[in-house]
Amino acid sequence: MEIETGAKAPSFCLLDHNEKETALKDFAGKWVVLYFYPKDNTPGCTAEAVEFTARLKDFEKLGAVVLGVSADSPKSHRTFIEKQKLGLRLLSDTDKKMLQAYGVWKKKKMAGREYMGIVRTTFLITPEGKLVKLWPKVKVKGHVDEVLAALKERKG
Repeated sequence: MEIETGAKAPSFCLLDHNEKETALKDFAGKWVVLYFYPKDNTPGCTAEAVEFTARLKDFEKLGAVVLGVSADSPKSHRTFIEKQKLGLRLLSDTDKKMLQAYGVWKKKKMAGREYMGIVRTTFLITPEGKLVKLWPKVKVKGHVDEVLAALKERKG
């Protein structure tokens, strides 16, 4: 399922790295940067998480919260956060329902084999819960700056 900009963001309720339930409705009235990444402690995912952490204060000044989502367990997320000194809230979608709702659980190819996995994707969600921007198949380098620029532009 593909999601279009302008659509209402699919609701969710997942456990974060502290095993605390986190739902989209918890952030009503705030901008949400929702980024999906394949796996904790892999090079690209680490670089992306470190960059989001480095710019977290800039997002917060603009009234935005940054949430990372993968299929890793809350325990894996805790280890990732501690090892990389991340300041992010990471959500765990082990049953992949949210990944499917957002259309990021797809067939991928690597080294000639096909498998299902998370396609690195970021969504910008308005305080009213609408998807206003989406970055499919994200390239990590420079991505956080792109997201921040888009948020600044939309906030006017």
